[in-house]
Amino acid sequence: MTERPRALGIIPARGGSKSVPRKNLRPLLGRPLIVWSILSAKRAKSLDRIIVSTDDREIAEVARHHGAEVPFLRPAEIAADDTPDLPVFQHALKTLRDAEGYVPDAIVHLRPTQPLRTAEEIDRTVELWARTGADCVKSVVPVSEHPFKMYRVRGDRLLAYWDSEERRRRGPDV
Repeated sequence: MTERPRALGIIPARGGSKSVPRKNLRPLLGRPLIVWSILSAKRAKSLDRIIVSTDDREIAEVARHHGAEVPFLRPAEIAADDTPDLPVFQHALKTLRDAEGYVPDAIVHLRPTQPLRTAEEIDRTVELWARTGADCVKSVVPVSEHPFKMYRVRGDRLLAYWDSEERRRRGPDV
C-alpha cells in the first residue's frame, strides 16, 4: 500500500456490564474510563476517524464531548454481555457505508478497558499492518507466570486458571 491507509478506530462501549456496572463511565485518575482510549486515538496520526459504538446515550455524550464521533447508537441486540466483536464491527461498517459511503481499509479495535494504550502503539500497529499486508495485527503482552500457576476468584473460592489432570496430580507449586 503506497498511500496512507484509511484506518478507522472503533471504541466499543456498552452501557451495561454485569461485573462492573457503568464501567466505561467510571472515573480513572479523574476521567471516565472511555476517555483514555479516545485521547490516545486522537493523538494517533494513523487513524482516519475515531468512532464510539455504544447503545448508551450517556456514553455517547461523554464520547462526543471528548472528541470522538458517535454517528449512530448500537442496537440492543448487539450490545449484550455475550455479544462478540464481529457483529459490532459489521454493524459499524455497514452503517457508515450506507449513510456516508465511508469504507476504511482497516479497523483498529480500541477497547476502553485498555486505558494505558498510547498513540504511538496505535501508530506502530497500523504501520505494521500496512507494511506486512497481514490480515490482522493483535497486541499481546508477555506474562511473568505460566498459566499453570495462575488463579482466578469465583465468589469466595480461588480456582486454578488452567485446570488439568496433570496440574491436579503435581499440585499448584510445581
